[in-house]
Amino acid sequence: MTELLQWARHHWHRLTSGRTQDEDERPYNYSSLLVCGGKSPQNPKPAGKHRVVIPHLQCFRDEYERFSGTYVNNRIRTTKYTLLNFVPRNLFEQFHRAANLYFLFLVVLNWVPLVEAFQKEITMLPLVVVLTIIAIKDGLEDYRKYKIDKQINNLITKVYSRKEKKYIDCCWKHVTVGDFIRLSCNEIIPADMVLLFSTDPDGICHIETSGLDGESNLKQRQVVRGYAEQDSEVDPEKFSSRIECESPNNDLSRFRGFLEHSNKERVGLSKENLLLRGCTIRNTEAVVGIVVYAGHETKAMLNNSGPRYKRSKLERRANTDVLWCVLLLVVMCLTGALGHGIWLSRYENMVFFNIPEPDGRVISPVLTGFYVFWTMIILLQVLIPISLYVSIEIVKLGQIYFIQSDIDFYNEKMDSTIQCRALNITEDLGQIQYLFSDKTGTLTENKMVFRRCSVAGFDYCHEENAKRLESYQEAVFEEDECTDTLSGSLSNMAKPRAHGCRTVHRGPLGSKSSTHLSGSTPALGSGEGSGEVPHSRQAAFSSPIETDVVPDTRLLDKFSQITPQLFTPLDGATQSPPLEILYILDFFIALAICNTVVVSAPNQPRQKIGLSSLSGMPIKSLEEIKNIFQKLSVRRSSSPSLAGGKDPTSGAPCAFVSRISFFSRTKLSPPVEDESSQMGESPQASNSACCTETEAQNSAVGLTIGSAEALDGPPPLASNLCYEAESPDEAALVYAARAYHCTLQSRTPEQVMVDFAALGSLTFQLLHILPFDSVRKRMSVVVRHPLSKQVVVYTKGADSVIMELLSVASPDGTNLEKQQMIIREKTQSHLDEYAKRGLRTLCIAKKVMSDAEYAEWLRNHFLAETSIDNREELLVESAMRLENKLTLLGATGIEDRLQEGVPETIEALHKAGIKIWMLTGDKQETAVNIAYACKLLEPDDKLFILNSQSKGACEMLMSAILKELQKRIQAPPEPASLRKSFRRPPDPQHAGRAGLVITGKTLEFALQESLQRQFLELTAWCQVVVCCRATPLQKSEVVKLVRNHLHVMTLAIGDGANDVSMIQVADIGIGVSGQEGMQAVMASDFAISRFRHLSKLLLVHGHWCYTRLSNMILYFFYKNVAYVNLLFWYQFFCGFSGTSMTDYWVLIFFNLLFTSVPPIIYGVLEKDVSAETLLQLPELYQSGQQSEAYLPLTFWITLLDAFYQSLVCFFVPYFTYQGSDIDIFTFGNPLNTAALFIILLHLVIESKSLTWIHMLVMVGSILSYFFFALAFGALCVTCNPPSNPYWIMQKHMLDPVFYLVCVLTTCIALLPRFLYRVLQGSVFPSPVLKAKCFDRLAPEERAEALKKWRGTAKINQVASPYALQSAAGSGGPMTGPSAALAMKSTTACAVEQENLPACETVLDLGCSELGATKMPEPSTC
Repeated sequence: MTELLQWARHHWHRLTSGRTQDEDERPYNYSSLLVCGGKSPQNPKPAGKHRVVIPHLQCFRDEYERFSGTYVNNRIRTTKYTLLNFVPRNLFEQFHRAANLYFLFLVVLNWVPLVEAFQKEITMLPLVVVLTIIAIKDGLEDYRKYKIDKQINNLITKVYSRKEKKYIDCCWKHVTVGDFIRLSCNEIIPADMVLLFSTDPDGICHIETSGLDGESNLKQRQVVRGYAEQDSEVDPEKFSSRIECESPNNDLSRFRGFLEHSNKERVGLSKENLLLRGCTIRNTEAVVGIVVYAGHETKAMLNNSGPRYKRSKLERRANTDVLWCVLLLVVMCLTGALGHGIWLSRYENMVFFNIPEPDGRVISPVLTGFYVFWTMIILLQVLIPISLYVSIEIVKLGQIYFIQSDIDFYNEKMDSTIQCRALNITEDLGQIQYLFSDKTGTLTENKMVFRRCSVAGFDYCHEENAKRLESYQEAVFEEDECTDTLSGSLSNMAKPRAHGCRTVHRGPLGSKSSTHLSGSTPALGSGEGSGEVPHSRQAAFSSPIETDVVPDTRLLDKFSQITPQLFTPLDGATQSPPLEILYILDFFIALAICNTVVVSAPNQPRQKIGLSSLSGMPIKSLEEIKNIFQKLSVRRSSSPSLAGGKDPTSGAPCAFVSRISFFSRTKLSPPVEDESSQMGESPQASNSACCTETEAQNSAVGLTIGSAEALDGPPPLASNLCYEAESPDEAALVYAARAYHCTLQSRTPEQVMVDFAALGSLTFQLLHILPFDSVRKRMSVVVRHPLSKQVVVYTKGADSVIMELLSVASPDGTNLEKQQMIIREKTQSHLDEYAKRGLRTLCIAKKVMSDAEYAEWLRNHFLAETSIDNREELLVESAMRLENKLTLLGATGIEDRLQEGVPETIEALHKAGIKIWMLTGDKQETAVNIAYACKLLEPDDKLFILNSQSKGACEMLMSAILKELQKRIQAPPEPASLRKSFRRPPDPQHAGRAGLVITGKTLEFALQESLQRQFLELTAWCQVVVCCRATPLQKSEVVKLVRNHLHVMTLAIGDGANDVSMIQVADIGIGVSGQEGMQAVMASDFAISRFRHLSKLLLVHGHWCYTRLSNMILYFFYKNVAYVNLLFWYQFFCGFSGTSMTDYWVLIFFNLLFTSVPPIIYGVLEKDVSAETLLQLPELYQSGQQSEAYLPLTFWITLLDAFYQSLVCFFVPYFTYQGSDIDIFTFGNPLNTAALFIILLHLVIESKSLTWIHMLVMVGSILSYFFFALAFGALCVTCNPPSNPYWIMQKHMLDPVFYLVCVLTTCIALLPRFLYRVLQGSVFPSPVLKAKCFDRLAPEERAEALKKWRGTAKINQVASPYALQSAAGSGGPMTGPSAALAMKSTTACAVEQENLPACETVLDLGCSELGATKMPEPSTC
């Protein structure tokens, strides 16, 4: 309504004033009226393939008015309803549910006089109550969204007014495309805008994207090329350019377009020039930008898909059983119609039973039977449980409340607990059969520690560093826990002030920023003193165990040989340094600069640390001043020519190169070898590390920085640097370089400064950055070397990729080529050894280019950067033209430690019968090593490696492995429950466990349609599957394949952006809120902070939720069928006339009120087994996997029991009062009362844990029934003439026969159910019932009973002949029907962290002899 009034007022004002649009008037957008309630469209239709953005200025007035019609305003609406459309739209959505449509049909049907069964108002009551409850819930939720939307739309920002010629305060909702916006530090960006000015002298703007993707680390954005060089703020009145970009889309990692000046010169735009709505300006005093997307066209709003909805397996099963109830209802109604027709036919001549119509016409029995069919539909409508769906929603909310309130899920270190983002699949947690897990950050800490490196073919073990890590690991962990506990609440309070800065207003804006509600938090960064606030944001990787690296003594000795004299000409002749020394130099330079680490000072993070900014740093003592001047004097005296700054003339090979040499330096994360790089999750990582002296002292008492001790301490300024890294690998490599005094000191868009030991400060001119992507799996930086003045490309990435890009060397080549071949072979062996030790590996390489080569490449690269269509493909092709013929420098090995409790959790999940697949981008050796370390694989497992280079070889290899497994297990060829064509896989308790390792290339073949069935059959025989070198797409395809073809319940867990597709495909997706941002969490159904929380979530809460909800749904079917059948049995004694022996109000309230609350309480609070027992006996989880609580047989047995109890409940009172003169309602009253006691006591029998809440609700239900019956009987004298319930309950309560009937009926009806439960608990108890007995034992007896339980299971497993066969027959010769497929059994012992042997069986084709080989021994240093 508000939108319509604004539109009418706007046009009336224009018509009456007789003028055109005012200079500063905002054009009204009509598109918001095209959707219901004036809500802006979530997915706006673009006007064309590209968008043209015209500045909202006077000089562009006519052109702006022509294009403004295609723009939407910045007002957002996430609400679904308005006051006018709430009722019709909510009803429209609720009637999408089939059950509601069914009851609406009954309401309409009851208004037909010929088939009317109840009073018209009574039939409407159940439906009205259900619709009202859901409508109130939806309305309250929508009102909460409305308040949030209103607050956001009224935030204040500075917008340039073309009328007042200055920036004025304007609400967010009034911002339009083409507006110029000026933002200060700590302000939130109101719309997507292109950055045109930054107060940073380098044209850099720092933003924090935590509001968008959960990452708290800073990201850099670059002013559009051509505007960064301006000394003053951009003047909107002088802006004469237009922008053409892609249409609005939800891709956060891409922005394509160009800015066209008035002289038709184009400047390319990328995502580095785009500030996204919802991000926060940090460490920058002020920025100016022009809006390109507003409102619901911004990338943040297009990514807001709303809450996730999945339909659980149990709900699907319940829907099927509802259909069975519908069929049962039809049968009962047909019986009634047929019976009524037969009954009328027998008394056709008796006028008393066949009353003619007023016109004298007599209705035939067939037509009367047809009418009675619909009357019976109305009468027996309660057979379909209308309140079931509402009760399920209430129960799930209660279950989620208790899950989120579980203190065991609270992570004190991260101050976070579990998040339940999907509200309707809690019961699926108790039925998981397959678990797909990421490795890095999910099973491991994602805290990278530099362990080893290989340079120029020499392996450096860093033994001192390894000893230090082992010595202080526990101490640092405990200290970190203590520190985090003490500062947890303070860090939350200080988080908004994390990036303090001084607010200095420049340009046209001369006043202080407003203190009322604005885009920034009040009082943050708005004073001169705020710049002195220390960098209080909690830093990742800031403990000594992660940041300090003790150098290797051998490498340190060689490193000390790097002196300025090596690069200084002697007597006119240039000295040639040793090749190994040059490799070491380039290796550490690459570690320091081949990244996107942002360098700042912890006490003044806005400042860039460099020689030019030393005077601006706060000096605390005269000693610091002395140290700084000593440092500068030493550098000047050592080698003045080496401390080269940026020379604008010497660096460029031609004018073209100098003009665009630093264009589009995209700052993305570097490549890392494992899945965090290959899957593209590094750009979403959230890591920052402040290496301050204070933090180093506070992190570990008594520990000193290793690098400082070994190298007489880093430079004075090095310890005061704060590194903002986008991935933990980047931080680990930068710290490793710092340990050798190769310290990254500053980074600007044009240069990188490195303090390199004796060489002093080296300034590298940064020519270009080629960011990491999942296709190339590497990143590169192009710099001009300050020593050689050459253009050098430094590249790091996965070894499988870098090795293929090295320059081809032949044994007959030059000595340099021969030496490069030797280095390559040795480095490859070192990489294999690192991987077998579980380390993450990276290769470092370089390439030297001539100026002409670089100019030619840059000319082609410029064309790719300025294109809008197919830009990504063109940029990848351009990068691949640059990254070739590389020279290998070395490799690194980084350790990623396992999370606490991971081995125990995986072991428990294995015992629970869950098959676990690890999907990782790691190398095969690394993945297998981690699998053994976390007990995913066990030493006695038979391990099969599936690695082939062709589809045919993959098929033959899978056949060979499958035959070997079937022969070892000797399982009968019975059809499996998963798929009829599969042989039944063995039970791991009765057969030897088998594991399968498959590589990414082979997985590509296995996922093809022709091999899918064979691949699934093979994996069904394996308890563990490890997929290494898997891409994000392959991860999701594997999950989808298993879920759709095996029809099993799947769960996927991951922590990075590369796991999002896998998480969304699985039945349940779980995100780990760790070091990799929040993409996985935001895409998940549940979010946890540690992998070990998975055990309690599944084994305890999953089991409880499934058991509770299953029994509650069955109980709803039972009580509805039992009560409705009372009406059905009565039809046999009333000629199937559709009458009821109970008053309609009692009939409606019986299911709607008197018996509805107890099952809800049962569904929320029931605990069949305690949490401690469920965790100690994971085997109990298998009952949920097999759906034992809700099988089709269970459903039909429940219905049969309901039929029996209804028969008893009807005929015991019938025979009691037979021959008496009681009226119809007097006969119905004991039926209702007995039915109430039967139904409630039935729930008591089924309950395993009765609390005072259960008993209170039970007593409350009984009292409410009697209160209503007494009040209704006293007040309702003529409610239902000619019969009425007047004073019936009062008379019965004075009659002893009434009590006898109720007691006798209840006992006879419940006796079979009670006897069955007694016999089940004593004669043939299920594992769950046995475990229930443990909860009643004393602690000592309970521990002894659990010990016997485990001992019995272990004895059964050891005594299995299949287990003996797998243990003794692994090395025996193979015989099989296929003589062409001979196999070779190779046993290899993998060395892991705990020195446990890992036996592998590798099947190769074309080998007929058996042999045993061992892996190469670890190299000794």
